[in-house]
Amino acid sequence: MDPQDQTASSTLRIALVCPYSLSRPGGVQGQVLGLARAFGARGLEATVFAPADGPLSGVEGVDLFTTGRAVALPANGSVAPVSLSVTAVVRAVRAVRSGRFDIVHVHEPFTPGVPYGLLLARRLPPLVGTFHRSGGSPLYTALRPVTRRLARRYAVRCAVSEAARSTAHQALGGHYELAFNGVEVDRYRDVTPWPADRPTVLFLGRHEERKGLAVLLSAFERFRSGGWPDRNRSTPVLWVAGDGPETDALRRHHPESPDLHWLGVISEEDKVRRLLAADVLCAPSLGGESFGMVLLEAMAARTAVVASDILGYRAAAGGHARLVPPGDEVALAEALALECPRQRNRSPAPVERAARLEAAHAWASHWSMGRLSEWYQSVYASAMVRPGP
Repeated sequence: MDPQDQTASSTLRIALVCPYSLSRPGGVQGQVLGLARAFGARGLEATVFAPADGPLSGVEGVDLFTTGRAVALPANGSVAPVSLSVTAVVRAVRAVRSGRFDIVHVHEPFTPGVPYGLLLARRLPPLVGTFHRSGGSPLYTALRPVTRRLARRYAVRCAVSEAARSTAHQALGGHYELAFNGVEVDRYRDVTPWPADRPTVLFLGRHEERKGLAVLLSAFERFRSGGWPDRNRSTPVLWVAGDGPETDALRRHHPESPDLHWLGVISEEDKVRRLLAADVLCAPSLGGESFGMVLLEAMAARTAVVASDILGYRAAAGGHARLVPPGDEVALAEALALECPRQRNRSPAPVERAARLEAAHAWASHWSMGRLSEWYQSVYASAMVRPGP
């Protein structure tokens, strides 16, 4: 069944389920919200079901059903903000049943909360699941017989990368359609960049060991002292966004200074403005990344990328980023020195650099959220004609 035939007779109604709080920045949250907006642009109706436990950022243009407040659970070397409220799960399942949805699309299908409630419920529209995680999960291991059986309830299973597909297949078996993460390229147009009068490096991410922020901070000190011996020149500045369990310790060792700004958690709007202003986005993760969404966002903003040479980032970079061995602060400092301009010029970027950034922007556009929404619409059409579990 062609997706265009589906929309010709009626408007496709989609329930997009995100298990992670929309009050915290995150890759899965961004993908769900971006898909909701992209579906709306295609004339479809999408409602996002997700927890929220504080101010919301980046939810403009999205129909939202909140599924309780989140608590922090350790997951894959990070912390997952999920809702464990049974009442919220019951409310969400009832809303899905009564909402006349044609498809229910669950992201990270075996995360505690609403995803499990939907798997245990009956009389629901067809389920599509997308797996984002790279690396094992205690829930997969402890509940393997149950999860393998419940996974059969999904009419179609998708994975955002080869790493995510391998993780899901090892835990659950079954077949997975290979999707990708989408970037909202249009969000980087007609936006005023954050003011910056010096060469700038930007870090975006949670302050935890696997994100490699400690390595970047040491590398930046090495890069700055080695590359800018003359303090009268336009010395570089590092913007560090986000927070996490390592924030306090890292700030004690690397306190705020004219060359280092700790920004805390920033809004989606400010993230876009900072990306547009930065000369380099640095993603020094040590591992555990199924796909480098932040790399594509930087490319969409025409910002140079320096990142760790790990599987997920390599796939996202597509040859348009400077990759270094994870954890190697010397190589990271050298890469920053190569990518960060010696001074903040008000004139256009040198031709060679501008051409590289334009090529990276074209690569990011290939991974657009509009293209991803079109791909998922075809997946939904397939799921709707398959027999139920």
